[in-house]
Amino acid sequence: MKDSKFNIAVLIDGDNAQSKLIKVLIEEVSKYGKATIRRIYGDWTTPQMNSWKEIINKYSINPIQKFSYTTGKNSTDSSLIIDAMDILHSHSVDGFCIVSSDSDYTGLAKRIREEGLFVMGIGRKITPIAFVNSCEVFTFTENLISELELVGEINTEEAETKKDSQPKKVNQKVTKKTKTKSKFPKLDISIIDKAFEISTNEEDEAFIAKVGLSLRKIDPSFDPRTYGFKTLTQLFTSIKKYAIVKNEVNGLNHPLVKLK
Repeated sequence: MKDSKFNIAVLIDGDNAQSKLIKVLIEEVSKYGKATIRRIYGDWTTPQMNSWKEIINKYSINPIQKFSYTTGKNSTDSSLIIDAMDILHSHSVDGFCIVSSDSDYTGLAKRIREEGLFVMGIGRKITPIAFVNSCEVFTFTENLISELELVGEINTEEAETKKDSQPKKVNQKVTKKTKTKSKFPKLDISIIDKAFEISTNEEDEAFIAKVGLSLRKIDPSFDPRTYGFKTLTQLFTSIKKYAIVKNEVNGLNHPLVKLK
């Protein structure tokens, strides 16, 4: 899906994003194209932006200063939207990534899509459905944290905890991992069936990649990681009614899925 010639403008609402996820955030965007424009908006005179200051240079992100002129209200959203429209009309990119969980960007996402450009969003699961569905692709930040990274964070926390015995540390890790797994929502098979149905060929088989595109069209936020699977192939393997067919072309595997 990645196209090195497909340029994406990444616009981050600094008041509404997590600095610790910037690395995986950029990696997520790179699945669809090249993040040529990288900007983050916020009031850099406030303490809440301190977490971003050490990493913006590392990831070549341009900080945009916007003062909060009114108590309880900031100008970050309006500044981001104005910049996005300027970039849109400059025709310098092929798509946008809006990093925020704020519904204020719903109209912006719709406007970009109406121009025929790709638009993706990245935000927390609390993001209003209107903003999610206005994007072509929407990735929840909760899915950007792998289980391995989660365990690593737990180990770090344990190392910093004094006078803890080794058995206690192991128990804490197992408990937290189990708790995380139990949070996976139940998979709605009907959306899987619908995506498969509209993606099948004359042999009643479908490329996994094509099913993935169909799933995103039905639900922009659909992501196998939401259900505890790293890939869509792994998700289909867990569903009893479907079978995965290995399909090698020029040494590369382009798996197919079919009904058993």
